[in-house]
Amino acid sequence: MKKEMNQIKEYNERTFETIKHIDEHGNEYWLARELQIVLDYKKWQKFINVIENAKLACEQSKYIIDDHFTQVGKMIKLAKGAKREVIDYKLSRYACYLIVQNSDPGKETVALGQTYFAVQTRRQELTEKEYSRLTEDEKRFYQRSLTKRGNYSLNQTAKKAGVKNFDKFHNAGYKGLYNGETADDIAKRKGLRYREDILDNMGSDELIANLFRISQTEQKLKRDHIQGEDNAKGTHYEVGREVRNTIKRLGGVMPEDLPTPEKSLKELEKEKIIKERR
Repeated sequence: MKKEMNQIKEYNERTFETIKHIDEHGNEYWLARELQIVLDYKKWQKFINVIENAKLACEQSKYIIDDHFTQVGKMIKLAKGAKREVIDYKLSRYACYLIVQNSDPGKETVALGQTYFAVQTRRQELTEKEYSRLTEDEKRFYQRSLTKRGNYSLNQTAKKAGVKNFDKFHNAGYKGLYNGETADDIAKRKGLRYREDILDNMGSDELIANLFRISQTEQKLKRDHIQGEDNAKGTHYEVGREVRNTIKRLGGVMPEDLPTPEKSLKELEKEKIIKERR
């Protein structure tokens, strides 16, 4: 069994690491048409449907699609030396994760891909000791990555429960945690620009409170077999309210009273890129 597990591990690393690219800024990415071959999709048209479902999941998780799925052109050779430009995508690791999650589970390579990207994601998690050594901004980046993954998982569970309007579903959770405030209310209080991500403008403590809300809501939806959009929204509100009450009982600072960082995570990312280019 151990030998078989090692063989699977080696296959995963050889298969998915071999097609990984690194751009001029040191960022990793995959190309969709190469991933298509690895996942054993013969026709691009079928694979593009998987990509579109993955992009929808990305959007529902409140991520910016273009940050993870970048459309690019690619020249392919035709008969008699002719060439034609076709559509391709540069994919982040998260985009690849969404794609394999939305691919045909009957394909062996898809199951291996799911295992590979799950393991790689797990490897990025930190120990408590390592976390304590991070700066506040580093903690924010780490907690933000956890909330992104948490929201994706919650959305999948909520979808199975019958949720279709995800804005209202997420607002129910925010209302419970923030004493009636919606996402728009939180954004206005923080003085954010239109459509600026509120989670990118939270400190690590506020992100942790939201991560707890997210994870506990998903667990309750599953544990209590919640069905129906209204019931799911009610559950999200209830959990958010309970998290708020817990903070209050412990004498903690209410989430709306926590300070908003001077710079968003997007601004910090841009500064990092500019600094690396110099």
